[in-house]
Amino acid sequence: MERIAVFPGSFDPVTLGHVSIVKRAIPLFDKIIIGIGMNSDKNHMFTLEQRIQWLANIFSEDDTVSVESYSGLTIRFCNQKKANYILRGLRTSADFEFERGIGQINRKLADGVETVFFLTEPEYSPISSSIVRDVIRHGGDVSGLIPKEVVY
Repeated sequence: MERIAVFPGSFDPVTLGHVSIVKRAIPLFDKIIIGIGMNSDKNHMFTLEQRIQWLANIFSEDDTVSVESYSGLTIRFCNQKKANYILRGLRTSADFEFERGIGQINRKLADGVETVFFLTEPEYSPISSSIVRDVIRHGGDVSGLIPKEVVY
């Protein structure tokens, strides 16, 4: 059985923390699908096309990583892609509590899909997409927070 993981998120924008999680997960999975969830309730700063392109450029050298968008439940997307793992990064204990609940519900919805948690590397723990967006809105320098491929 092929080990396929989905790394879901909005990636608005993608951060160095996101990139670190995927790069560290590559040796563990046959394929990683970065799934950009489309949530009509969210107002995104960057277009879906920008986010797809950034991630495709960042991982262009690794043919085991692909980028796709989806709507609806992540677990349904996993089933469509025959993914048996959901990859999640944890920055804080609050992230763990939030992600634990989602992981347990996903397990009830699809018995064959496991959630795998990666601890964020310490230097990336304070970085979140929402913080990066706020810095961008106020004209701050985000060069140490996002990959060089993220050009806006």
